[in-house]
Amino acid sequence: MQLGNISTPTVDSFKRSKERGLDFLEFCINEGNDVEAFYQSRNDLLNFKNEYEIDVQSIGRWKSLRVDEKGKVIEEELEKCFRLIDVASELECPNFVSGCNYVEELSYFDNCAAAIDFFSKLIAYGKPKGVNVSSYNCRKVNFVHNPVAWKLVHGHLDELGIKFDPSHSRYFGGDYLQETMDWGHRFNHVHLKGSMIISGERVDDPPAGLDQTDWKTFISMLRVKNYTGGLSIEPHSPVWTGELGEHGINYTIDYMKGLLFK
Repeated sequence: MQLGNISTPTVDSFKRSKERGLDFLEFCINEGNDVEAFYQSRNDLLNFKNEYEIDVQSIGRWKSLRVDEKGKVIEEELEKCFRLIDVASELECPNFVSGCNYVEELSYFDNCAAAIDFFSKLIAYGKPKGVNVSSYNCRKVNFVHNPVAWKLVHGHLDELGIKFDPSHSRYFGGDYLQETMDWGHRFNHVHLKGSMIISGERVDDPPAGLDQTDWKTFISMLRVKNYTGGLSIEPHSPVWTGELGEHGINYTIDYMKGLLFK
C-alpha cells in the first residue's frame, strides 16, 4: 500500500509531499472548480510529477449533478468527467472517482439504472486509457455510498470500483469493518480521515490516528482483501488547521508508516 495525501494541483504540493516522504498526491476537482484550467495544466503537472518523483494516484469530482430530473445523464457534466479522465491518463493516474445524485421524483430502481448508465459511460471512456472508475462512499450529492446501492449498481457493473472512507460509514451508522470485509475486494482507493462521535453526535474530524477509528484492524482487513492501492490522508477538521493542522498531518504520516512498516 502507498501513502499519500489530498492536495492542490501546484508545484508546492509535489515539493511538500516529497519532503514528507509520501508516495503520491490526490486531486479533487469538484463542483465549482475550473475543470478546463486543470486540464490545461496537465503538462505542468506531468513535469512536477517527474521532477519530484511523486505519483498522482487519484483524481476525483464531488458534489456535481450527474443525471437530470428524468434520470438522463447530463452531457455537460459527463464531458467534464471525460476531461478529468484524460488528465488522469496522461499522468498515469490509475483512478477516477465520482458519485451520482439521487432524483427524488424517480424510484430507487430508476435511480440505480441512471447511475449504472452514468458509470457505464465513464468506464467505457476510461478503460482504454488505463483509468479505473470508482464510486465514493461520501454522501455529498451521491446515493451510491452503501452496501444496498453497491449490491445493485456494482453488482451490475463488475468493473466499477469503490473509493472508501471509514468516516462516512461511521457517521451514518454503518459498519466500516463489515463493509470492508464484504466489499474490500472492490476498493480501488482509500481515504484516511479521522472521525469522532460523542453521544451519537459528530464532534470533529481529527487527524487519522488521533480519532476513534480502529485503524489497526482496518489496515489489517485491507491486507486480508489483498488491497494494494493508495491510502490518501484527508485533512478535514475546522480545529486542526494552521500549525496545529501541520502537526496533525505529520502525526498521521508517522502513525500510518508504522502500520505499513515503512
